[in-house]
Amino acid sequence: MSQAILDHPKDLITSMIRRIYQAGLTTTSGGNISIKDPEGNIWVTPSAIDKGSLTRKDIMCVRPDGEISGLHKPSSEYPFHKAIYDVRPDIKAIIHAHPPALVSFSIVRKIPDTNIIPQAKNICGPIGYAEYALPGGLELGDKIAEQFSRGYDAVIMENHGIVVGGTDIRDAYIRFEALEFSARTIAGATIVGNVNYLTDDQIEQFENSIPKDLPEMNAVEYPSDELAVRTNISELVRRACDQGLMISSYGTVSCRWYDNNFLITPRNIPRLEIGNEDIVQIRNGKREPGKLPSRALSLHARIYEENPDVNSIILTQSPNIMAFGVSDAKLDVRTIPESWIFLQDIPVVPFGEQFTGNDTIPGIISKNVPSVIIQNDSILVTGDKLLHTFDRLEVAEFSAKSLIMSKSLGDLIPINERQIEDLRRKFLAD
Repeated sequence: MSQAILDHPKDLITSMIRRIYQAGLTTTSGGNISIKDPEGNIWVTPSAIDKGSLTRKDIMCVRPDGEISGLHKPSSEYPFHKAIYDVRPDIKAIIHAHPPALVSFSIVRKIPDTNIIPQAKNICGPIGYAEYALPGGLELGDKIAEQFSRGYDAVIMENHGIVVGGTDIRDAYIRFEALEFSARTIAGATIVGNVNYLTDDQIEQFENSIPKDLPEMNAVEYPSDELAVRTNISELVRRACDQGLMISSYGTVSCRWYDNNFLITPRNIPRLEIGNEDIVQIRNGKREPGKLPSRALSLHARIYEENPDVNSIILTQSPNIMAFGVSDAKLDVRTIPESWIFLQDIPVVPFGEQFTGNDTIPGIISKNVPSVIIQNDSILVTGDKLLHTFDRLEVAEFSAKSLIMSKSLGDLIPINERQIEDLRRKFLAD
């Protein structure tokens, strides 16, 4: 059962606003969240109270008859929350915030194209656009509600920010996070090169090419070494989410257990919420009963089969790496010695190769090629131990960020071939 059903709206709102604030997606004074419960009560963040320290006692309630209960005033933006609920009975939670990349789009008066990455289109859909109006006023509420009445679940607010709705608070957050990720990726890609978008047909073909699920095993065992692998994976996933290297709607981590048997993260569970019990065991070509593994399962299985030295795999989207993954610019990690030693040169494979060309990536991965970028999708990183693989991902993201920042300073001057050969002899010789 969903957390959004089990927890009180006050707790859901305080937990979510804390997550958004700590992720740097809103400011102390900016943004607001509301939930509409089955009785028609609207629970909403208060006006002018620090978003970084809200507690459940601070959350306000506006009842269907207009009665207000709580210690403060409801958010000044409450009118547009109510206006959205009035025109869209299916929406039960709303997030409004000022995340940097989406604000950038709002102040240049553009809408991010969600065809940048498949799940962004599927999660966010088309994006609405509400022209500027005075914050907190009825006119703003009317303009935003009009966009939601057209079927949009996310609306750019001109010179203001973003508002998203969902069937519950989790659904709204996943949409909010995916849209901000898309905006960051587009912004970074625009700096380093020309942005490549996917067509609707490409996305449809991609979805149709996803392999079928493995059969279920009849019985499952959980020896202590298997349980240790589960713990390592779930802790690593949370760490990746906390560091912005993985978002709720995308990311797969797997780790070899023994032989070609391994454990892998599930699908349809927000990554930050994945626990030990959610990890899926894959043994002898079958999956743990009652669980659905990541859709990238077959790719991970083939990599383990073809590469006995690979014991862990992370496939994820991080914003700076994906700026290169969705553009024609090369992620040249010949920036500092550590970057090249950890990653060497990172090849790029066409979009869809993770499913339609299932032998392509396993054939590329080797001791000297531990990572690949899949266009408009992800980066795949491999390693001996899970922490080693995670370290490679961090180095790749930091390198990508440095390259993007350097564009305003001058031309990249990479480590030259002689210096690369010195590194190869000293650190990579057998």
